[in-house]
Amino acid sequence: MKKALTIISAPLLLLFLGCSSHRTGYVTSDGFGQGSTYHIVYKIEGDSAQATREKVESLIPVWFEQINKSVSGYDSCSAISRINRNETVVPDSIFIDIFNFAKEFYATSGGMLDAASAPLFDLWGFGFTERDTVTSAGIDSIRQFTGMDMFELHHDSTGYAIIKKDPRAKLNFNAVAQGYSCDYFAERMERLGITDYMIEIGGEIFCKGVNAKGGKWRIGIDKPIDGNLVPGEYLQSVLEVSGKGVVTSGNYRKFYIEDGKKYSHTIDPVTGMPVRHNLLSATVIAENAMLADAYATYFMVLGVEKSKDVLKKTPGIEAMLIYGDNENMEVYMTDGFRNAASDGSKTLSEGAKRQNDAR
Repeated sequence: MKKALTIISAPLLLLFLGCSSHRTGYVTSDGFGQGSTYHIVYKIEGDSAQATREKVESLIPVWFEQINKSVSGYDSCSAISRINRNETVVPDSIFIDIFNFAKEFYATSGGMLDAASAPLFDLWGFGFTERDTVTSAGIDSIRQFTGMDMFELHHDSTGYAIIKKDPRAKLNFNAVAQGYSCDYFAERMERLGITDYMIEIGGEIFCKGVNAKGGKWRIGIDKPIDGNLVPGEYLQSVLEVSGKGVVTSGNYRKFYIEDGKKYSHTIDPVTGMPVRHNLLSATVIAENAMLADAYATYFMVLGVEKSKDVLKKTPGIEAMLIYGDNENMEVYMTDGFRNAASDGSKTLSEGAKRQNDAR
């Protein structure tokens, strides 16, 4: 996923770091994880505030390591990497959670969101290997062993195991892994008694409770302009959200141009080709970040009109679809999404200026 969301209230929350006692207030934790940055804001209070903060800071790298060792395709020793190499692996609870979700969403999406399309992502240079020479025959060959129906989770008295129908089949959970990570962190922070927090990992967000001003968390959505690489510099809209996951997927930051053609990182698993429609970005609000992550990617595969059809018959999923081109953008919002937009016009077009105003 792309870093397409900005926490508008973050500069205000940073002011709490100057308090020496840390007995009460909001603190932040920033760093690098899963190949991107993370930004976590949470409230600590009472006599145990400092101990809580130290506990969180010590556990963040542990939580990242737990997830990476299970589902990171960039870690050659992870469970997913070993399964992709056809090694015998006993999957852990993290892998099982994501695998079951991916299997279920594969059915929900009619195969349009396929975690088993890893060989296609590798072919086009958006996976875990160098880009290969792309031919129609090569795509057709690879498509014979993609699809989540190539994998089964087997369980018996000895435990769990992943069964492949074809040894060439591979998995890539990148479409939902960072959303899952937000939810994973959130669950563990609540175990520590933290109820007001915002977790952002690589642009994916889950937030709950209230911010430092006592209101919902304010999240800026970046304008999907090619080359807009600085989160928050050009904003499209601002949301006020709590108790939800928010994720944006788009094709304006991760692509390459070859022979005058733009190839996006979103691959249609049915055709095996990068999508070519005019949907620039999809921002989704859902009950958790992994679900928002999945739907945002799903919509980027479907395109505008089919995504609208899905939204009309899917309760609990709110979205904003931005489509067109850099010069002429149009916006579609569900009613629930429009209600979450905090600015009067419901869209922002002046980027950094409006961001400063929102603060």
